Parts: sequence; C-alpha cells; structure tokens
Amino acid sequence: MEETDPDFGSYEDWAAEVRRLARERDAVILAHNYQVPWIQDVADHVGDSLALSREAAKTDASTIVFCGVHFMAETAKLLSPDKTVLLPNLAAGCSLADSIDGDQLRAWKAEHPGAVVVAYVNTTAEVKAESDICCTSSNAVDVVGSISEDREILFLPDQFLGAHVERQTGRKMHIWMGECHVHAGIQPDDLKARMQAEPDVELLVHPECGCSTNVMWLLSEGELPADRTKVLSTGGMVQEAETSTRRRFLVATENGILHQLHRASPGKVFEPLDRAAFCRYMKMITPSNLVTSLRDGVFEIDVPPHIAERARRSVVRMIELGPTAGQIRPGAPAPLKDE
Repeated sequence: MEETDPDFGSYEDWAAEVRRLARERDAVILAHNYQVPWIQDVADHVGDSLALSREAAKTDASTIVFCGVHFMAETAKLLSPDKTVLLPNLAAGCSLADSIDGDQLRAWKAEHPGAVVVAYVNTTAEVKAESDICCTSSNAVDVVGSISEDREILFLPDQFLGAHVERQTGRKMHIWMGECHVHAGIQPDDLKARMQAEPDVELLVHPECGCSTNVMWLLSEGELPADRTKVLSTGGMVQEAETSTRRRFLVATENGILHQLHRASPGKVFEPLDRAAFCRYMKMITPSNLVTSLRDGVFEIDVPPHIAERARRSVVRMIELGPTAGQIRPGAPAPLKDE
C-alpha cells in the first residue's frame, strides 16, 4: 500500500477511523499474513488463519472482522458460533478451497469406504463437515502420524502439502490433486546453484509451493543444505527469521508475508523467490471495504447448523492433538492523531 489513500488520505487518518468504528461495533480485527500492509498494521492480531480463529474465540469482542478469505471467516464462525463474523469482501475466495466441494468429496469417500479423511484447513465448511480431522501446514505431519498405520488415508486438497507429508511420514496416502494457483506458480530455476553461490542465505519454503516437491527431493539427495533450507508455515517463517542467526533469507510463499517478516526482524534482508507471487483474493480486502464492513456490518458469514456441527468436530479433533505452530502477532500501527 502507498502511504496515502485517495479515499482516506494518510494511514493515520484511515486507521483512526477504523479504530473508532471497531470500538463502536465491539469488534476485533484479524488479518492474515498475506494481507496488504495497511490491513496488517491496523489489525488487533496478525497470523495464520487457524491461529487467528483460535485467538478470536478467546476475546470478549462480540464481532470478528476477518481480513482474509472466505474459508477463514467460516472457520472463525465454527470456533466462535455465538459471535458475529464479518468478511469485508465476499469475493475474497480461494483457488485451493475451490478445488474440491462436498459432492466431490462424498464421491471420493464412496470409492474408499472406511478411509480416514484428512482435510487441510484451506477448505470450505461443507468439506470440513465431510472430513474426519483437519490439519494445518504446520501440524499435517503430526495429524497423519496420529492415524493408525492400518487405516487408508484420503488427504485433501493440496497435492504439494500431501506430497510433503508423505515424504515426512513414510505413509502412502490418496492425495487430491488440488493446488493454490499462487503457490503452484512458484517454480524457481536452478535453486541448487543459487544456494551454493550464496552460502549466507537461508531458504524458507511454504509446503504448498510448487517448488516444495523439488526442494524436498533435493534435500533428500543432499543437494540442498539441510541447515539452511526450511519448509514452514507462514507463522513458522516469522518465528524462524526471528531466531535464526542468519541475516539474509529467500522466501517462497505469497509475498504479503514479507511485511510481517520485516516488522518482526528489522535489519534482516528478505527476498521473494518469485516477485509475482501475489494472491488477488487476499488483496481484495482493501482499506475502503474494511471501513465499510465495520460501518455497515457487512458481510456477515454464517454456516448452517447441520454443517457447522460436523465441521467443528473435525477442527476440534485436530486442536485436541496439541497446539499448532502458528504464531499470532499484535498489530503495530503508527501513532494516531486521536490517541
């Protein structure tokens, strides 16, 4: 985002209005790591989607404004059924979540009766309702590891995360061939040569990335340095950058994370592996429609009770396995004129 906005002037003027409206509506503002900088900076909490939903469930606020995409707002509603959940733009969807629907999953299950269905949280509530347990990118290995060795597993919908889990667990699964269009497009040329030429650089890769398959194969073959190559969730990337002694990082995920990385680790250098890796759906949450959402109470997200009860069960089963590695960070806006 620029430092000014034609509708609101400066960031400080816009953020002051957002905070005023949030107080009036008794709202907590959540922002995913891929949101634009202004949205991240004004939010009460910034982080991974599931970690944000869990944080919102702890707050006393009666309204949750989720600056993310549709399935994330649905998940927040599953974990906070008595709160009002708002999504500032209903068009903010997800190509990965759209790669499978309830009918497709029911047909797949019919082909594999008795199989355990593991659904990535990047799915609709209807798909979660047809699943046995959910997972995140940071705990998918643990979730699959908790399933009895004699059980068949259907893993959905991300093929790259599924392949990563298979390699880490040694379990053969049936994997749905879905993908995030942004992550699938991250396919750097000659990564091995680049890492060899830059021995001071650490590589951070999201397991949804198209390059993750190549990265994990190169790691297993000893062609990439294991101490400098990390496959992590977005929250895990922020944590790794903070604790690592290295100063330079190559980042393979949606480039909205760069703002959070710079904020959390000032003075370190973060370079995107693919400068074109931006999700148009995440960027549909704008300063203007966040104000509209708070002012007018739009757009309210609800999940039908017969779906919500079953979908909530698959999320809770995952949570009961133990804490996820997602990280929540408070917003850190500039000082405001009215505060």
